[in-house]
Amino acid sequence: MKILTINNKKEEKFLRKKTARFDFSKSNKKEINALIKQMREIMTEAVGIGLSANQLGLNLRLFVAQIQATKLRSANSIVSEDQKFYAIFNPEIIKASKEKSFLEEGCLSVPGYYGEVERPEKITLVGQDRYGKKIKIKAWGLLAKVFQHEVDHLNGIFFIDKAKNIQKIEAKSKI
Repeated sequence: MKILTINNKKEEKFLRKKTARFDFSKSNKKEINALIKQMREIMTEAVGIGLSANQLGLNLRLFVAQIQATKLRSANSIVSEDQKFYAIFNPEIIKASKEKSFLEEGCLSVPGYYGEVERPEKITLVGQDRYGKKIKIKAWGLLAKVFQHEVDHLNGIFFIDKAKNIQKIEAKSKI
C-alpha cells in the first residue's frame, strides 16, 4: 500500500469522498490486527502522527494515530514520554469546545505544504476499538487536533481546505 496524494487527480478524487462505515462482520480479528499493524508501520515510516484508511486507498472509516504522551511524577519532573497509539473505527466527533486555537498542520497526502488551521481545543470522539467495542475519548491539545484532522480525512476534507497562511516547504538542497 502507498499513501495517496493530491498530486494525482484520480487519487485526490478518491480522497475527497466520504468513507464507508467499517463493518466488523466482514473481517476477522487476524485481518483487523494485520490492517492496523500495516497502517501503523506506513504512518511511522512516513514520519506521520496520524493516518486514515482512505489515504491508503481503502474506503473504510478507520484511522490510526500515535502521539507523545508525557507522564509526570510531580509538577516539575517528567518520568517518561511514551508513545500512545490509537486505532479508531467509525469515529465521530460528538462534542467540540467553543475555545479554538491555531496549530500548524501538514499532511502525508498533501506533501510539502503546511498551514495554520483553527480547530476546537477540546473534543469528545466516539467510535469503536479493534474489537468493535464502543469507545468514547475526551481529547485536548495535539491529540484533539490530530483526531479532528483524521476525521476530516474520512469525510473527504483536507487541512488545506481550512488552512490560513499555506506555505510550500522547498526541499533542502544538498551542500
